[in-house]
Amino acid sequence: MTTYSTEHHDVIVIGGGQAGLSISWHLTRNGIDHVVLERDTIAHEWSDTRWDNFTLVTPNWQCVLPGYRYDGPDPHGFMARDEVFAWLQGYVRTFDPPVREGVQVNDLTVAPTGGFALGTSAGPMHADQVVVAAGGYHIPTIPRFAEKLPASITQLHSAQYRNADELPDGAVLVVGTGQSGAQIAEDLHLAGRQVHLAVGNAPRVARFYRGRDCVAWLHDMGHYDIPIQDQPGGLGKRENTNHYVTGRGGGRDIDLRAFARQGMGLCGRLIDIDSGTAYFDLSLAKSLDHADAVAESIKDSIDAYIAREHLTAPVEERYTPVWHPESEPTELDLAAHGITSVLWSVGFRTDYRWLRAGVFDGEGHPCHNRGVTTTSGLYFLGLPWLHTWGSGRFAAIARDAEYLADRITVAAHTSAVA
Repeated sequence: MTTYSTEHHDVIVIGGGQAGLSISWHLTRNGIDHVVLERDTIAHEWSDTRWDNFTLVTPNWQCVLPGYRYDGPDPHGFMARDEVFAWLQGYVRTFDPPVREGVQVNDLTVAPTGGFALGTSAGPMHADQVVVAAGGYHIPTIPRFAEKLPASITQLHSAQYRNADELPDGAVLVVGTGQSGAQIAEDLHLAGRQVHLAVGNAPRVARFYRGRDCVAWLHDMGHYDIPIQDQPGGLGKRENTNHYVTGRGGGRDIDLRAFARQGMGLCGRLIDIDSGTAYFDLSLAKSLDHADAVAESIKDSIDAYIAREHLTAPVEERYTPVWHPESEPTELDLAAHGITSVLWSVGFRTDYRWLRAGVFDGEGHPCHNRGVTTTSGLYFLGLPWLHTWGSGRFAAIARDAEYLADRITVAAHTSAVA
């Protein structure tokens, strides 16, 4: 047996969120020596990077981790931020995972003698195998032209937003309509703020259709189980924006057209800022039509499934747009419209600069097959579309973790015999 002068484990898991905890559950059950290194605290992102009124967009019955599932009184409801955090803390208590909080991994390299060398804030470590479960959202994205905003205007990324009261009085420009942008725009709108929303090309989905949550229909249809290579567009799906919808108030649609009727200002994609003026392209009508078309296409799939399986379900009228832009604004004088805050919700970029292994594509994204890389012993877990649509959610993390744990366990036993 090789003797290491640094702290050694058969497996080191990087990240103590739901993905890292899930793989730890399997490794613990399989008797594999491992440690989970968490830079901050267990599941901290649920309490640190979500706004006060955040809720899941997937129903509670889909909250399933290895050996653990939601068993509360509202399976068809949507847990709020603090409830999710408490639920994950409850998971930890079921098996006491070997998590080391407050330990940051500064660098990881393939060790010349085999395995991996890690430089951490707790000192050097070595592992035969490593699971990177640090998620895919590392650095908030803010466009470069944000630097041209007047100094008097408060800027926040969606990860920093907590509630309307923490923003200065005045109107707010929200940029981006993925899940976070659309929900935060609604949060501000319900708080009585004047909101201007720069609409992107994100799709939307109806919350309920023909008597059920659309997630339930899609679950029964096996939609969350289709491997990414079998999806239209293949691996390109990993770049897609999630459909906007909300679990707030028991769950409902997010209809930007309805918000416009209520006074929210809608604009196209933000393309520049100069001398206190924001400039937009002429994509608003097209983006709204696209979002509606995606929502209706999902309903088409549900209709076809109901007919194919000879199911009984109530008939529901289709959505009729409640508002159309008569004209599209191409510029907005921020001061004239009382805008005192800009909230950027345009995504994140990955940051794997600390991980020096030849497993990345030209844009810095890890190359893998179901989390298995071409570098023996190096794995990824918890990434959006790791294997299926469910991979970035509670719905399929358990399955992804089990798949990797089986391979890690076989490799560990093979190494021990050798």
